[in-house]
Amino acid sequence: MTVKIAPSILSADFAHLGADVDRVAPASDLLHVDVMDGHFVPVITLGGPVVKSLRRHTPLFLDCHLMVDNPAVLFDDFADAGADRCIVHIELGDPRPLFDGLRDRGMGVGLTLNPPTPVESVLPFLAEIDLLLVMSVNPGWGGQSFIPEVLDKVRAVRQEIDAHGYDCEIEIDGGINATTAVDAAAAGCDILVAGSAIFKADDPVVAANDIRAAAEAARATAKGSA
Repeated sequence: MTVKIAPSILSADFAHLGADVDRVAPASDLLHVDVMDGHFVPVITLGGPVVKSLRRHTPLFLDCHLMVDNPAVLFDDFADAGADRCIVHIELGDPRPLFDGLRDRGMGVGLTLNPPTPVESVLPFLAEIDLLLVMSVNPGWGGQSFIPEVLDKVRAVRQEIDAHGYDCEIEIDGGINATTAVDAAAAGCDILVAGSAIFKADDPVVAANDIRAAAEAARATAKGSA
């Protein structure tokens, strides 16, 4: 299985968003769309209208990370806009009603945990989701430094998924570049979200491919030594 790359449009130039997406598309498996409401996190970013514009512009899988207090009120807008999956936070409480709401609207289901949140809080839900997103920075701003301690959570989730055969990918977001991708992939991540390391690079495609190559080499080494 190859490691997937998900450029985060939080680091794109919103005045030229379509052009920036086109630049990264050749090296992208999906696009990571950060939605922030100014309450769950202090920053406000974008909503359904931007996702709708992206859907008309690109066939890439649109993975929408909802960093909001009340994600359920956005589900209709995001489904209508063409979002492929929405990712909600375990910190909001029991996520099962949110899972049901997403499935009912034909969207994939993702669950996120923040760096301070114990990994045990998400383990009961791995059989019910398509994706677990492990935040490797505290959510809210792009360009933060990678928190290596979260890799223990990735390893615990990887072990649980593999032991039970769950159909659930592990994604990591925050401070990912060609260096941190090595440890993330070795720990068991399937999808790497990278923002600044891709969009701020002189050549975003080369940067994304460098991250992928470093991650896949690390994964191959980890599997070989297992």
